[in-house]
Amino acid sequence: MANAGRTVKQIIQVEAALFLGLLLFGLVVLPTAIYVVGGKVFGEYGAPGFGGFFGDLGSRIRSGDAVAWFLVLSPYLVWQVLRLAIAAWHLAGRRSGDDETMRS
Repeated sequence: MANAGRTVKQIIQVEAALFLGLLLFGLVVLPTAIYVVGGKVFGEYGAPGFGGFFGDLGSRIRSGDAVAWFLVLSPYLVWQVLRLAIAAWHLAGRRSGDDETMRS
C-alpha cells in the first residue's frame, strides 16, 4: 500500500496539494490549450481574443455552470479515475492470483 507509512495529516496535505496543482492546471493551461487548438480547428472565438475567451470561462465558473466546472476539474477527475482503475487492476490481479493458489 502506498500510504502505509504516512499519517492522516500527510495524506491530506499531499491530496490537497495534488488537487490545487491540478486545479491550477485546469484553470490556466487547459483553457489556453483549448483556445489555441480551437482557434486552429474552428477559427476565431466569438469574443475578442484570449481575454474574451478566458473572461467568458471565468464568468461561467462564477455562475456555477456545470460544464465549465467539469472542464476546470477534469484534470483532477482524470487523475482520480486513473488511480481507481489502477487500484481495481491490482485488486483483480490479487484475486485471480488467490483463485489460482486455491486450485493447486
